[in-house]
Amino acid sequence: MVFSIHATAEQVVQIPGPQGPLQGALLSGSAPSAPLVLIIPGSGPTNRDGNSPLGIGAAPYRLLAQALAARDIQTVRIDKRGMFGSRAAIADPDQVRMQDYAHDVRAWVEYLADRNSQGCIWLLGHSEGGLVALQAAQNSTGVCGLILAATPGRPMASVVRDQLEGNPANQPLLPEAMSIIRSLEQGKAVAEVSAPLEPLFRPKVQGYLISLFQLDPGQLINNISRPVLILQGTEDLQVHTKDAQALATAKPDAIVKLLPGVNHVLKEVPEGDTQANLRAYAQRDLPLAPGVVEAIVDFVKR
Repeated sequence: MVFSIHATAEQVVQIPGPQGPLQGALLSGSAPSAPLVLIIPGSGPTNRDGNSPLGIGAAPYRLLAQALAARDIQTVRIDKRGMFGSRAAIADPDQVRMQDYAHDVRAWVEYLADRNSQGCIWLLGHSEGGLVALQAAQNSTGVCGLILAATPGRPMASVVRDQLEGNPANQPLLPEAMSIIRSLEQGKAVAEVSAPLEPLFRPKVQGYLISLFQLDPGQLINNISRPVLILQGTEDLQVHTKDAQALATAKPDAIVKLLPGVNHVLKEVPEGDTQANLRAYAQRDLPLAPGVVEAIVDFVKR
């Protein structure tokens, strides 16, 4: 599809996917030579706005795109292969692997970099999307640099273990859950999963989880020669400051920005108030936390 990369209003854009188009939304400001940021969504059924039918309505990606456009930074925020606007790209989204998402991001990079006056674009990956960005940027031309927001700095199996162990209600499920995680780390699917663990480990998504658990964020970021910004909120319930520190250890020249009072969906929440933190996941009218947009603008325009 041909479109003007310097349009001033949001418009749908698409590129070829494996079985149908991959789709996203372009939003840009008034500057004809503005940098362009590709926003890569996080895990599960997360759409281009950063919302999910699993109870997330905070729209962090849409709010971020609007704030960046006001500062003359263009964005394209995308729907993942097999979901939402990109649902025709594959018949069964459960068959997608992390390598497929990285392949799609490289296709977006190739398409958009050729149409951007700077000749390259910035990758902004949120949460699991940060791992996709790291994969896509391996030996990839057309990438100006990476912005890793709330991105795991350890293999995801370790992150999932921490998340499960952090909730006392999961205590009876931990022996089975840890056994499943060990099997998936070894590349082995598990045939039987108890009902309480089905949402996380159902057999149809285990192939995806195996591909996810194989990734080492430290090794991936160590291979990146482009500039990297690491954004991490101190009130993030899913990814912790130790993840940002691990990424920074693996890439000492990365810029690290810790955001006090900021949660996983980039909203400001009261310190230590878990219920208020979780409520913010559904609050679209709650603005992005102070410091989020400023850190990105400073990094991209420096």
